[in-house]
Amino acid sequence: MNDIRILWVDDEIDLLKPHILFLEKKNYEVDTCQSGVDAIDKVKTENYDIVFLDENMPGIGGLETLSEIKTIRPNLPVVMITKSEEEYIMEEAIGSKIADYLIKPVNPNQILLSLKKTLDLSRLVSEKTTSNYQQEFRKIAMDLVMVNSFEEWIDLYKKLIYWEIELENIEDVGMIEILESQKVEANSMFGKFIEKNYPDWFDSEDHPVMSHTMFKDLVVPELKQGSPTLMVVIDNLRYDQWKSIESTINPHYKKRKEQAYFSILPTATQYARNAMFSGLMPSEMERLYPEYWKNDTDEGGKNLYEKEFLGEQIRRMGLKLQWEYHKISSLRSGKQLAQNFSSQKNNDLTVVVYNFVDMLSHSKTEMEVVKELASNDKAYRSLTQSWFRNSPLLEIIQQAQRLGFKLIITTDHGTINAKSPSKVIGDRETSLNLRYKTGRSLSYEEKDVYAVKNPKEVYLPAIKMSSSFIFAKGDLFFAYPNNYNHYVSYYKNTYQHGGISLEEMIIPFSVLQPK
Repeated sequence: MNDIRILWVDDEIDLLKPHILFLEKKNYEVDTCQSGVDAIDKVKTENYDIVFLDENMPGIGGLETLSEIKTIRPNLPVVMITKSEEEYIMEEAIGSKIADYLIKPVNPNQILLSLKKTLDLSRLVSEKTTSNYQQEFRKIAMDLVMVNSFEEWIDLYKKLIYWEIELENIEDVGMIEILESQKVEANSMFGKFIEKNYPDWFDSEDHPVMSHTMFKDLVVPELKQGSPTLMVVIDNLRYDQWKSIESTINPHYKKRKEQAYFSILPTATQYARNAMFSGLMPSEMERLYPEYWKNDTDEGGKNLYEKEFLGEQIRRMGLKLQWEYHKISSLRSGKQLAQNFSSQKNNDLTVVVYNFVDMLSHSKTEMEVVKELASNDKAYRSLTQSWFRNSPLLEIIQQAQRLGFKLIITTDHGTINAKSPSKVIGDRETSLNLRYKTGRSLSYEEKDVYAVKNPKEVYLPAIKMSSSFIFAKGDLFFAYPNNYNHYVSYYKNTYQHGGISLEEMIIPFSVLQPK
């Protein structure tokens, strides 16, 4: 028994007797009436699962009846049935949030399909999604064994993100757990791939676009004098978070190009974002611009000179651009730029660094309420989406669209939900980051890290003569043996960056044109 109650409203209901008998044989319960007034009364007193509503009735017409029904029961699905194909009627009905729209004459199978689309959609989608992922699971498992290039890792990571987002709205917990285990396995294999190949990327032609080459390779080809471009760098924006906010941008911009690039190691703001704006690796920044570069153990802010780094890169490349740089770290500064954004219209390039996602990940560590709101990747995406929809950044993007700006959205690195502790010992000068450490005499679990004994091999500064770097793999985070249990309890299941994972290293770059 379906236990589905249908109200069918039509002034010629007697002519629909065959349709009603067809539905009753399918175990649907069908109640009927012949006017909008009767329909409104029934909706007030009875509980229906769906209403089929004729648009053209004497007295109160279908559109007026629809409006009254939605006032009484806003979530009751209504299927509008009409003889007319007038566009304004369709627009009125759709604007009133109908569930479906059918043109007379309708046959019983059309009605049945509409019922299944409206009432069984989530179940049918869930079953189909689960079935499709079960088939894809085997292919992903085989790809994991074979993947051996950075291009293949990008494709595989995008595939995992696609299925993660597809599966997040279904009720099959088992499938989600299987996907989670595939992500863990993928990150384990990815860590080994990076450890083997990362040092060679700096001396080989076969390398991905990375933080220090991204501006030259991806941004500069999009710039044109007299044609304004807005480049938005959302700190810590993972690829899945980008996919979660993309639909909010779609009404204003059409995506022209999307690709991934690789964050350098460490996947931390002071390294990756400074590299992006300077066009240099950290050891080169330290050598060429000692007044701008600060090491982990130095006092003061580590990203205070991004504007200067960008200016130096533009100068070295000989680009004749009118450009401005803005860093947004508060709601107030975001609103201020949104209010004055029209002043940017004569720039060839406007760069906006937006720090909200970074603040969100740090807040998750410090604030219990944020821990609750972003307890897993699905919730983390949802929170990012909610912020973006209500942020000054969206207003800035909307204004850019109206002013004809090309839009570039990217980031400096991602984050990972750090779930497993790994013990590490270092001296007092060892850096504090949970996903990477630099210092002397580091003691660690070798299987958990990618260790770089000579930092200069990967263009990182050596703070002391014997300093080395270690990078946590997968979802590990470093914990000191002293007060170990408290430390682990405090940082477990928080979003961190600096280490090696698909989420931290493979990051989005999208180019969009105004609609």
